[in-house]
Amino acid sequence: MSEHPPVFEHRASFELPVPPPRAFRALVEPSELSRWFAEHVAVEPRVGGRFAFHGRATLGAPGADEATGRLVAFEPGAALAFTWKIHGVDTEVRWSVVPTDDAATSTLEVVHAVRGALPFKRPRHVIDDLWRLHAGNLRDHLAERTDGVVLPDFAGGRTEVRVSIDIKAPPARVFRALLDPTLMNRWLGGAAQVDLERRTYSYGWRYEVEGRSVDGGPTRIVELVEDEKLVTDWTDWRGEPDQPSTRVTWLLEPLASGAGTRLTIVHDGFGAPVDRSDYQQGWYGFAERLRELFE
Repeated sequence: MSEHPPVFEHRASFELPVPPPRAFRALVEPSELSRWFAEHVAVEPRVGGRFAFHGRATLGAPGADEATGRLVAFEPGAALAFTWKIHGVDTEVRWSVVPTDDAATSTLEVVHAVRGALPFKRPRHVIDDLWRLHAGNLRDHLAERTDGVVLPDFAGGRTEVRVSIDIKAPPARVFRALLDPTLMNRWLGGAAQVDLERRTYSYGWRYEVEGRSVDGGPTRIVELVEDEKLVTDWTDWRGEPDQPSTRVTWLLEPLASGAGTRLTIVHDGFGAPVDRSDYQQGWYGFAERLRELFE
């Protein structure tokens, strides 16, 4: 495929919590790839060998007869490249594992060349979200945090992100940390603003995406049940004005032992499974920071 110039080329890099040899093994061993990348994987580690994958967790949800990927480059311990047909469009992916200054970590560099018109409104965003999703699962797999690895379901339509965590504080205290701007800033890292009377609710996040300034996160409270439930909207993180908002629900339940609170975060309303991006890991990270607030 290399003789045909790509329609576009997506590049991304992701920090991994393991040394390069361990990271590379997760990229070539079918038993590991099936944990974080695809349901069904077959690998022949040589140029021209199979790198075939299919199932519900693969974009387009292809069947076994559509798993035609081949390795076009293979550098043991360092890099590999493979063909991937997505919705009939030829693409090529290169993964490179790069050492860092810390011998205990590495970096995964991804280059995804797309050589045709993908059937999406914003194909660049789809590919970007796809790799954020896969890389988030890979990081959690390598960190042996198995509860964080959630394969997407590209055959089942809409999806959600769900994270649960136990906190050593009663529901009333945890709920206050969701509404008190002073406490919110300690685990969200923003400049929160909350007006319960007007139901306005902001984390105070502002950042740049694709040349535009974005006010990210929630804007309003949709539902509030004291010490039990908080529901907010959630704006498109890229600030696309025609993208519908999603919804974030915080559920608080006292633990049966009486020793704290079971907090569950549900982020739903995504238009497509790939829109989940790396929210799974993001929400788990914020839940951990909230728990640390009480410990």
